[in-house]
Amino acid sequence: MAPTLDQIREARERLGDRVRETPVWSWRGRRVEELFGAETGVFLKLELFQYTGTFKPRGALVNMLALDRSALDRGVTAVSAGNHAIAVAYAATVLGTTAKVVMLEGANPARIEACRAYGAEIVMAEFADAFDEVCRIERQEGRAFIHPFEGEGTVLGTATVGLELASQVADLDAVVVPIGGGGLCAGVATAIKLAQPGCKVYGVEPEGADTMHRSFAAGTPESIDQIKTIADSLGAPYAAPYTFALCRRFVDELVAIDDDAIRDGMRLMFAEAKLAVEPAGAAATAALCGPLRKKLRGRRVALVVCGTNIDAETFHQHLTT
Repeated sequence: MAPTLDQIREARERLGDRVRETPVWSWRGRRVEELFGAETGVFLKLELFQYTGTFKPRGALVNMLALDRSALDRGVTAVSAGNHAIAVAYAATVLGTTAKVVMLEGANPARIEACRAYGAEIVMAEFADAFDEVCRIERQEGRAFIHPFEGEGTVLGTATVGLELASQVADLDAVVVPIGGGGLCAGVATAIKLAQPGCKVYGVEPEGADTMHRSFAAGTPESIDQIKTIADSLGAPYAAPYTFALCRRFVDELVAIDDDAIRDGMRLMFAEAKLAVEPAGAAATAALCGPLRKKLRGRRVALVVCGTNIDAETFHQHLTT
């Protein structure tokens, strides 16, 4: 069952000042108008200004706030390419517990350092072994596993992004949301469809991590063997039942973008919005520049800018490639 608007509002109240209400910015300018048309209204939901630099604390905190005190005292664990691990570490700090997280080999150094700065213990693992390792920690140490994208608590958290957006911008025609495991898109799509039923929701996925495209085609959650995209925070190894079902119900269309389009989106956002975003944070922009450009011309379109956890050297490499 999808959450209701009242449940989403209650979740936002529980989160309180542990998360920020991130701003929306009306994106104008010569280059933007050339690309999208002067008659197109483009609004950036700036979730990169959230605590930890991404939307992730919302779902992590809703899940952890549901734990009883004894469970919380035993600590939490998570698995992530970086952003979810950082969010869980942050949530553990503000809720007075500890986090032991599994991060993927090759994770961006800035994310590893940010996670460590929040006091988390970090275990590095290969992609194929990461979920087995986090299950071992959960079993042996009694820590609560905080899933990176699945479950009602996660969706309630991410739905608060959509709730805020719907109250900040009236009469939207479309919202474009990056998809990894589907947790962000499921929550945003649910809230938008409840608050502004006439608004269409488009999910954006990298070609090199097409888990949700495969799942939509099969009609059931599917998995992938490897991730081949610079947008590693959108690289989910599998789709999961609850978030998949909500995406199927509320997402009007999926589009795919390649890494070159993502880099172009990063360059555009840096040049025209003065935002230094990680690849996933440019995914919605890349989609509007590419597969959605003609379809959404002249519409009121919101782009979810989901994150900005990237080091200066890697950012520079992407912009100059």
